[in-house]
Amino acid sequence: MDNLLDNTAGIVDVRIDDSIKDSYLDYSMSVIVGRALPDAKDGLKPVHRRILYAMHTLNLTSKVKYVKSAKIVGDVIGKYHPHGDKPVYDALVRMAQDFSMRLELVDGQGNFGSIDGDAAAAMRYTEARMTSASEEILRDIDKDTVDFVPNYDDTLKEPDVLPTRLPNLLINGSSGIAVGMATNIPPHRVDEIIDALLCVIDNPNAPLDELMQFVKGPDFPTGGVIYGKQGIIDAYATGRGRIRVRAKTHIEKTKTKDIIIVDEVPYQVNKAKLVEQISELAKEKIIEGISEVRDESDREGMRIVIELKKDAMSEIVLNHLYKSTAMESTFGIILLAINNKEPKIFNLLELLNIFISHRKTIIIRRTIFELEKAKARAHILEGLKIALDHIDEVIALIRASKDSEEAKIGLIEKFNLSELQAKAILEMRLQRLTGLERDKIEQEYAQLLAEIEYLNSILKSEEKLKDIIRTELLEVKEKFSSPRKTQIEEDYDAIDIEDLIPNEPVVVTMSHRGYVKRVQLKTYEKQNRGGKGKISGNTHDDDFIESFFVANTHDTIMFITNRGQLYWLKVYKIPEAGRTAIGKAVVNLINLQSDEKIMATITTTDFHSDKSLVFFTKNGIVKRTNLSEYSNIRSVGVRAINLDEDDELVTANIITQDIKELFIATFKGMCIRFGIDEVREIGRVSRGVTGIRFKAKGDHVIAAVTIGNDTDKLLTISEQGIGKQTSAGEYRLQSRGGKGVIVMKLTPKTGNLVSVVNVNDENMDLMVLTSSGKMIRVDTEAIRASARNTSGVKIVNVAGEKVAFAVICPKEDKDGEKDSEEKDNGESNNNE
Repeated sequence: MDNLLDNTAGIVDVRIDDSIKDSYLDYSMSVIVGRALPDAKDGLKPVHRRILYAMHTLNLTSKVKYVKSAKIVGDVIGKYHPHGDKPVYDALVRMAQDFSMRLELVDGQGNFGSIDGDAAAAMRYTEARMTSASEEILRDIDKDTVDFVPNYDDTLKEPDVLPTRLPNLLINGSSGIAVGMATNIPPHRVDEIIDALLCVIDNPNAPLDELMQFVKGPDFPTGGVIYGKQGIIDAYATGRGRIRVRAKTHIEKTKTKDIIIVDEVPYQVNKAKLVEQISELAKEKIIEGISEVRDESDREGMRIVIELKKDAMSEIVLNHLYKSTAMESTFGIILLAINNKEPKIFNLLELLNIFISHRKTIIIRRTIFELEKAKARAHILEGLKIALDHIDEVIALIRASKDSEEAKIGLIEKFNLSELQAKAILEMRLQRLTGLERDKIEQEYAQLLAEIEYLNSILKSEEKLKDIIRTELLEVKEKFSSPRKTQIEEDYDAIDIEDLIPNEPVVVTMSHRGYVKRVQLKTYEKQNRGGKGKISGNTHDDDFIESFFVANTHDTIMFITNRGQLYWLKVYKIPEAGRTAIGKAVVNLINLQSDEKIMATITTTDFHSDKSLVFFTKNGIVKRTNLSEYSNIRSVGVRAINLDEDDELVTANIITQDIKELFIATFKGMCIRFGIDEVREIGRVSRGVTGIRFKAKGDHVIAAVTIGNDTDKLLTISEQGIGKQTSAGEYRLQSRGGKGVIVMKLTPKTGNLVSVVNVNDENMDLMVLTSSGKMIRVDTEAIRASARNTSGVKIVNVAGEKVAFAVICPKEDKDGEKDSEEKDNGESNNNE
């Protein structure tokens, strides 16, 4: 028992959540510092630093022959980087890609991948060596300029940071995701960053506007165009900002069409995927006007060809491409790096000062190293001079000594030399005794004294230290400067498609089966009295034109479905078609769900607060909402009304100042008429109020219309084709929520009520659809007026069927003939 107590004496109770927390923090810091984030001084992550140092130890300078990449990767993972060979090789490959790096750090020979996303060849096939830029990053590393730390198994030493002369962090940028933080530093132009560094050397607190006289903004290796400087200013001032980068394009014109040529793509955009994306969008008609897309890039440069259709406007298509493809991308700048083992977001001035401070440290340590080396050499030369001044005595002493140790001790004692000096005298060759060699020693000693004095002056003078930094930076600038690749536009001027499209009146038609099109209004030119007219469109045998209205191309059409969802569509987005064409299925233009059906189509020029939308549901609910609440257009639509589980939308109408009343009709022949003021405006996401209560079991709302005054004509039709016209004034005005009055006297001969429509327009027909799909068109002028509590007259002969649907539509031309113009132009139908 005592032994058991002794064995458990060292056990400490630890809460499991505390243990997990400590372990996770250790792991996260390991990822942050040891893998994912660059150092603010040399701009390198550990893997990149180890690759360059391994190449340095292999002496793979830019002047020697290439060696296999596999050898480099093997050295890296064997000596410094205890991870897999694939990530190391991937890092090496990226350092050799001119489309990834503004200034390549690896000179690769072989297949190192492409901007199309092609992978590099296996490392056994490719070869590599350092570039001259890498040599600048590693320069002076052997002069005790940086600290060395143990490698992963404590058998070798590796540099903690590299003594770079090149401000690599800002020139090549960096990206990485650590635990809880990420960095995304864009590349920059070499001479701009160095000019800014020269400015900060003289003024460590230089204001941002002064720095931005030198640093205009990021300069991506793939070029492109940055739109708007505000994101750049935000990033340089706070460390965070967002910039929009667009592809650089130009337009080539032929006799019949325009051709868009893409010369440069945004940074990190896969060219092959971009071409595929554009082709797919053109194929699915999401972007209209493109006839062909092909990639004609070669070793001379990038060239993506986008051929347009004959009547397509290049500006509109180009704007669609910017909005819908990777031809415009957003680069989120995060200037996050590690400084003294601590991750932090820096602004531009702080990063420049960190680099200058790093260079000061490197130069001071290099100067101390060279000073100690010079002093050690001068010390040896002082001993040699003493020996030459007493050469006969030195020779006699050496000859009289029995061994070298005795001679060394004798020299130290007789001439007051150090052990190093005595050893150097004993190792001196006889040729050094000549007069010429003596002069060389004295000359070298004098030079060393001058060098020691100069090195000491550097350590004593801040100004000399700055002069050295300036000189070395100017050398780097002269060696690596190159023209700007990325163009910067002062303001982000997002092209609005509406600005490119003339605002002109058009005729929009929508068929019962959901085909929509727009036709220029001038197509329906005014005819003399007695003219034949022109048909407004061919349809399928079981289809007909259900909606027909004039709108401007900048107007908005609202589609409201049975599920209470509202979708928007600008009129100009409806495909323009010939007068006799069918049009395009509306499901290809808006994101309708499979079980949704459009119940109302409403057009508006604006979303002004003096208008409202009123909704009518199957269960008699009425809801009125200000039109301005639907002004925030979304591609997926919005919820227009909250419906009960067993309810659905029947119709909706727009309410303007000339609308005074609402009229609701039910399946069982009841109706209610009440003032619009009885339905107050409520929020968009709400249910509404009761408009009518049902008298008969199983009754429901089948139609609703708006009324301007008592003279409005309402046409009712029943299942058996019985119908009538009645003035709105014959239906007495009631309060909302009542059971209403009879709208039509229903009998077994009439069947239930099918529809109520407003027929104030004399140029409209009544289109009736039967239960078997048969369509019958009736001239509304031929339907006589009847009193409220009557059945009406036979409007259509359904011959044993029932009327399933009735709606008013534009009048059909009398003889149904197409005019000669239609026969000549041979317009084709646009099927879905």
